[in-house]
Amino acid sequence: MAVLVAGSIATDHLMHFPGRFSEQLLADELHKVSLSFLVDELVVRRGGVAANIAFGMGQLGGVPVLMGAVGADFDEYRAWLERHGVVCDFVHTSEVHHTARFVCTTDEQMCQIASFYAGAMSEARNIELAPAWEASGADLVVISADDPAAMVRHSHECRDRGYRFAADPSQQIARMSGADLHALIEGADLLFTNDYEKSLLESKTGLSDDEVIGRVGVRVTTRGSKGVEIVGRGVDHVHVPVAKEREKADPTGVGDAFRAGFLTARGWGLSWQRAGEVGSLLATLVLETVGTQEYVVKPADFADRLAESYGGDCAAEVLPHLP
Repeated sequence: MAVLVAGSIATDHLMHFPGRFSEQLLADELHKVSLSFLVDELVVRRGGVAANIAFGMGQLGGVPVLMGAVGADFDEYRAWLERHGVVCDFVHTSEVHHTARFVCTTDEQMCQIASFYAGAMSEARNIELAPAWEASGADLVVISADDPAAMVRHSHECRDRGYRFAADPSQQIARMSGADLHALIEGADLLFTNDYEKSLLESKTGLSDDEVIGRVGVRVTTRGSKGVEIVGRGVDHVHVPVAKEREKADPTGVGDAFRAGFLTARGWGLSWQRAGEVGSLLATLVLETVGTQEYVVKPADFADRLAESYGGDCAAEVLPHLP
């Protein structure tokens, strides 16, 4: 079954400066700073929350329909996503803006100077979900981090049209007002946050944990090395430990991969426990890889690692669904 995945689509331009920023900054001259750093490395990574989630779902054989705004420079990225099972037919292309871009330079001390260009993402608020929902036969909308006005519009449209949706505000919780967060989560079938975001959302909305659950169906909270907690109306408390890792390479995109695995497994009809296990292993694959979309799901290997972390019954239940 298709899933609409709405949210940010971006590229990351990551550079390395073989020195220390602190040695180039003069305390008495910061009011007129003008510097250019000669870097020795440039890596361009594909990213954006919605694109990362959609890529993960495609790896597992799902049918993710990407919903977001990009610029005319998106052609190569589009081809990459489509090769990996992502439907990009309903991505909005801006006539005036480039695709959102994160440009970051890191020095030898791991200090960073960065800029984020929202670009076309600001036009996501103009996207209507109905054409993609009807054409794809989707049964769920994922509303992930994006232009805040777009996120609120999407949640209103889902309620008005009776679409099932998952709210995944992540880093935009810091940007959104309590009223906007109320509007985003009201009536959501699922709410995704990490541990810190859970507390921040409750603080900004003034809602208690029980009050939040009263407004959504199921709350899924990732807790880093402590695993995942799943609670909700009519759902017994579920705790899923993290999957066993081989190495730690880069944590960027781990949460997006968890959501991709979790939602795809629920689409297969698997239990909350199994969905958490599939999501946790996909997150671990990203943790072991530099880049958010550089991993590959190989069914036999994936099943073996599920068995290693969660037992043979889990692997046997998941393997028939893998592409």
